[in-house]
Amino acid sequence: MGDMILKVGLLVIFFGVMVGIGLYCRRHATDVNGFVLGGRSVGPWLTAFAYGTSYFSAVVFVGYAGQFGWKYGIAATWAGLGNAFLGSLLAWVVLGRRTRVMTQHLDSATMPEFFGKRFESRALKLCASAIIFVFLIPYTASLYNGLSRLFEMAFHVDYAVCVLVMAVLTAVYVIAGGYMATAINDFIQGIVMLVGIVAVILAVLNTQGGFLPALEKLAMVQGESTVPGVYASFFGPDPVNLLGVVLLTSLGTWGLPQMVQKFYAIKSEAAISKGTIISTAFALVVAGGCYFLGGFGRLFSDQIDIAAGGFDSVIPTMLSGLPTILIAVVVILVLSASMSTLSSLVLTSSSTLTLDFIKGTLIKKMDEKKQVLWMRGLVVVFIAISVVLAIVQYRSNVTFIAQLMGVSWGALAGAFLAPFLYGLYWKRTTKVACWVSFLFSTVVMLANIFWRSAFPALLQSPINAGAFCMLAGLVIVPVVSLFTKAPDKQRLEEVFSCYGRKVTVTVTDSIGE
Repeated sequence: MGDMILKVGLLVIFFGVMVGIGLYCRRHATDVNGFVLGGRSVGPWLTAFAYGTSYFSAVVFVGYAGQFGWKYGIAATWAGLGNAFLGSLLAWVVLGRRTRVMTQHLDSATMPEFFGKRFESRALKLCASAIIFVFLIPYTASLYNGLSRLFEMAFHVDYAVCVLVMAVLTAVYVIAGGYMATAINDFIQGIVMLVGIVAVILAVLNTQGGFLPALEKLAMVQGESTVPGVYASFFGPDPVNLLGVVLLTSLGTWGLPQMVQKFYAIKSEAAISKGTIISTAFALVVAGGCYFLGGFGRLFSDQIDIAAGGFDSVIPTMLSGLPTILIAVVVILVLSASMSTLSSLVLTSSSTLTLDFIKGTLIKKMDEKKQVLWMRGLVVVFIAISVVLAIVQYRSNVTFIAQLMGVSWGALAGAFLAPFLYGLYWKRTTKVACWVSFLFSTVVMLANIFWRSAFPALLQSPINAGAFCMLAGLVIVPVVSLFTKAPDKQRLEEVFSCYGRKVTVTVTDSIGE
């Protein structure tokens, strides 16, 4: 009884803080700029944590860490290192400053709006908005999956109840406080994730006698491989497919609207420099820790039936023997990871649909108040759809929804990464090249759902197919751009003039002459 009171007490405090922050931030969310971007005045710590917590959800902690840790052993840690250095450090260095400068210059608050104004194409904006709408919804629904087994283990509560509680509380603070509430809550949730991951890794390794004894036991595991000690080795049993995982989960963030939009809101140059370091350190601990922990999953193979429970059962089984206080921390950790990503996704979806699709298309004239009202209404709609999808999939095991979840990341990143990156850096990028990139990735990833067996063996995995789409886009966009009509020179000078504007800085920022 005491154990349950402790778990419930921690949950009530956690939820109370989340809702309180949402209500506190209402004054920041009275206009579109405030609701979607926090007035473009968000500091380095909040932005870095918002980026990190949107990146890593329960899908990573429970699903990916369990699945890839089981498949690749300790080598799965490469995915976490890729997430830190490719998905965080390099993304901030390459995209951070230019995204912030050009999006403010073009007055764009969303990724589709950026495409529409950068390439002077309303159709491109509407198409990008539709792709986001179609592929973010299943990704949103997938966030609840990691919660089901953990809540059953800790509380013996029905999955539908967990999903509804999480959805309602997330909706409350996003609707009330917009981006600023999301960013502050992400910061708190990020601290929970950092502390929780470290505590859980130490506790799980302790059950195996410590790090070195656990590594020795892992080296003795035979599994499906004939190579001795392969699950405790540097590259694991399947380095080629592991590379696909690293590429999709790391490079993918460069093209995901909910990630890139964090750069729109950052406050200053100094905030970008600090945010780069904070974000990379956060990813090293959280992603590196998740995959590292998952790498020891096979030590618990006597308790795990992969055929019956799937890979989602690996991490919960590893945690089931931990003390009550740690299980409570894990539940709050996974809730934090899920709620932070959920809030980011629904804010992205609602702002994109309102600003890029409804405004000017379905409703010709929308003042600021009406736009914010529509966004708040659509937050409810998106969360409701994701709840229904999550419960339907859980109750009836509809594999189509689960497949679509895996495909969504690849489709979004494949469609947007190259056009966005080249659009920021290269004047010669054309509208037609963007269209080809959009269509190529969405067609390939949808085909991967319906005609997977027709794909080459390496690309039958949605993860590898998504990584292929991203890399293909980086080739398609420049090639198509060179063979299509160049954009108007005068317009390009106007767009890129934001980078040529002179500013005065102190010697600490630039040595000067």
